[in-house]
Amino acid sequence: MHIAVIGAGAAGCFAAIGIKRRLPEADVTIYEGGKRQLAKVSVTGGGRCNLTNSFNQVKSLAHIYPRGERLMKRLLKGFSHTDAYEWFENEGVRLTTQEDECVFPVSQDAMEIVNTLTQIINRLGIRLLTGHRVELISHDKENGKYSLRFGGNRSSATADCVVVAIGGTPAASQLNMFSPLDIITENPVPSLFSMCLPGDGITKLMGTVVEEATTSIPGTKFKADGPLLITHWGMSGPAILKLSSHAARFLHEHEYKTDICINWCGGRKAEEVTEELSAISASNTKKQLASAYPPHLNARLWQHLIERSQVNPQLRWGELHRKGLNKLVNTLTADIRRVDGKCRFKEEFVTCGGVSLKNVNHSTLESKDHDGLYFAGEVLDVDAVTGGFNLQAAWTMGHTVAVAIEKKYKN
Repeated sequence: MHIAVIGAGAAGCFAAIGIKRRLPEADVTIYEGGKRQLAKVSVTGGGRCNLTNSFNQVKSLAHIYPRGERLMKRLLKGFSHTDAYEWFENEGVRLTTQEDECVFPVSQDAMEIVNTLTQIINRLGIRLLTGHRVELISHDKENGKYSLRFGGNRSSATADCVVVAIGGTPAASQLNMFSPLDIITENPVPSLFSMCLPGDGITKLMGTVVEEATTSIPGTKFKADGPLLITHWGMSGPAILKLSSHAARFLHEHEYKTDICINWCGGRKAEEVTEELSAISASNTKKQLASAYPPHLNARLWQHLIERSQVNPQLRWGELHRKGLNKLVNTLTADIRRVDGKCRFKEEFVTCGGVSLKNVNHSTLESKDHDGLYFAGEVLDVDAVTGGFNLQAAWTMGHTVAVAIEKKYKN
């Protein structure tokens, strides 16, 4: 039996390994359109590979999986972050969990993950063919066979079972491979990116990090928290990246032009921040506003926020009246900035959209209409915020497909 895995990313390679270990007699071939396998894995986590998360700080899967939360809740019961951790350690990869609950190899080298998976693929006798970009998948329901047509002058291939794991698809045209199959797709759009604030003076503070900030889009329910990084083009960091993920379709529809609201004091309300500033005032009556400030902010950002509040930074704390205090509190807790454009988050391109979850059995990830056709990873309309959750989804789905194929085809 020939099993074709389309895509040599995390989900595809993990699925192929799981399938071959369960069905050693099967002929498993991975077809990759690019020049090398696991290209995205090699750059994830800044080249260190944030391969999963401890989930200790996850209160709800909806917070980390803006799309596909219910599916992931089901699938994680079969292969969780703990299972992924044990799987890689059993393969000789030592792992460590950071303070932010992100899991990395102790080596801090993504290539250790790439090499480990590649070595297993080679050892199991799985064929890996790069430069084989699938342009069309067709299914003959009478004999059950699938036909794969490749770009260029490459010969077509046939398979008894197909696993599609092509990853995110920035261009909707890449989903045309499913046109003979009548697969329902959702328009793909970027879902993990930093935001541009052209002309905003805050960009002069590039490199500044606020460890606890909250971002939101006024008039919507979109909200995120975490560290915020000021860049030379605008803002990034988890507080921005999470917001971009949850609001991906909204931002796309508005051409990445919107107001965002920043609470520079995390989740604290105006009343709490008023108390903090009042305490600073009482202890520093003779000091200028610019020289005494909340400890979680640095001097340059504080100076910028004072000026943005239209309060004189040379004013002494003892001279600050209620009106000026209210202006400072409002800027600290509800600072409105104008976003105009997005910036790709390094090479870790993530999209929402792809193959609709309506197409698949949520227990096996097999197509409801095409026997023997499976989907795994980001090709499905499932994506996550930053922190190792996208790769965990890839491992989990790859495992799910392998188990399902074993049950279906094992004699």
